[in-house]
Amino acid sequence: MKKYTDKIVIIGAGVAGINAATKLVDNGYPGELITIIDKGKDPYQRPHSEVMLGFAGAGLFSDGKYCYLSNAVGGHLTKYCGEEKAQELVDEGMEILKRFHPDPSKIMYSAPTEQPNFIKPYFNLRLAPTYHIGTNYLHDMGKKWFDWLEEKGINFIWETEINDINFEEQSIEYKINLNLPFPNKSYGYEFYDKLIYCTGKSGIDLTQKLIETHKLEFESKPIQIGVRMELPQKYVDNLVDIAYDFKLYQKPNDEVSLRTFCTNNFCAYVAEEVTYNMKSFNGHSFKDEDYRNDMTNFGIIMEIKGIDNPFEWSKNVVEKCQIDGKGLYYSPNKTRKPSQTSEKNELNVVELDNLDLFKDIYGKYAEYIINFINDMDKIFKFGNDFGIYIPEVKHLSEEVLVNYQNLSLNQYPNVYFGGDSLSARGIAVSAAQGLYIGSSLL
Repeated sequence: MKKYTDKIVIIGAGVAGINAATKLVDNGYPGELITIIDKGKDPYQRPHSEVMLGFAGAGLFSDGKYCYLSNAVGGHLTKYCGEEKAQELVDEGMEILKRFHPDPSKIMYSAPTEQPNFIKPYFNLRLAPTYHIGTNYLHDMGKKWFDWLEEKGINFIWETEINDINFEEQSIEYKINLNLPFPNKSYGYEFYDKLIYCTGKSGIDLTQKLIETHKLEFESKPIQIGVRMELPQKYVDNLVDIAYDFKLYQKPNDEVSLRTFCTNNFCAYVAEEVTYNMKSFNGHSFKDEDYRNDMTNFGIIMEIKGIDNPFEWSKNVVEKCQIDGKGLYYSPNKTRKPSQTSEKNELNVVELDNLDLFKDIYGKYAEYIINFINDMDKIFKFGNDFGIYIPEVKHLSEEVLVNYQNLSLNQYPNVYFGGDSLSARGIAVSAAQGLYIGSSLL
């Protein structure tokens, strides 16, 4: 058996990070040589309010969709490793989820195969086969996975924020606890032989800092911003029967394209996210009749190209959507009120009487979303029986350029990028990238 001696540090206990670790220890890498650092908590201590931080990252409290390989969704995995290898990695990631799922028989699979004629005048339907895990199973799955990794000897460092990384000295500076009364002890250092960098959306500022400090080569990513729409399930049943996680798509011009994203049905709840201390919205989907509310929600996301410094632009838009620490909600039906979360908590929203503020904040891009909703109404006839939560945003840093063979940095071959740090945008692609990195270290 090969003898491993390199110390591996993984930054981020999200989907990419824990899949990389799983790949390594599954194949004989000593867990004692692997350390995972995360800003959040382990799955036993992590509250629902910490959507973005902690074990399994945003995936733990998500809707639990694992989109099968498709160039129509997620990051561009195939450009790194080709179609065949990418499919193999996605399959492997699904098998790991099944291994730790408390009841794999409850996982639902949908695979739309054709474009329905009734949407064609206004939309294309992106055909993306998807596994639906269920929000209510994710937390127990996370606990089982975490316990297994600990049993394998992996060292976790929780509630620790990375302050800086020195790639030349192979050192990580982190904040221990800024509330300690000893300022000289508020920082610590970790050293590595190999570094796997898999921060989520909450780590984008650090990624930007590393790009600037180390002059890393990168390409800018388009803006991903929009709203989350909610309406009674009955209006879209004819589409749900064809594509449970439907992905409607429009491309008005070369600058802007729009798509529905992360569709939740039957037992569907709007969820709050907090990134950079700002509210945005997402959705949850349960596989339990006790949660059934016969509602559907989905993101309407615009991909906007050609804007300088897209990360700062989208952050600025999200900041303008905040009123007294709350996001925004609008419905043309004044009897329709904002939903509760799946934990029966009130959503933190300010109800708008009209869309004037939305138009002021989003500028010319507001009309694209309004037109998208109007086109949906022409097909599904929901009239004013809907609401939108503002904003939904996918914060993306610039994508660093990596070696396609193993996702290592071109300038620093012992540093590997994955997950949201490499614009994965989804559980399946994040898992696959983590597995790809892990396999390259064996």
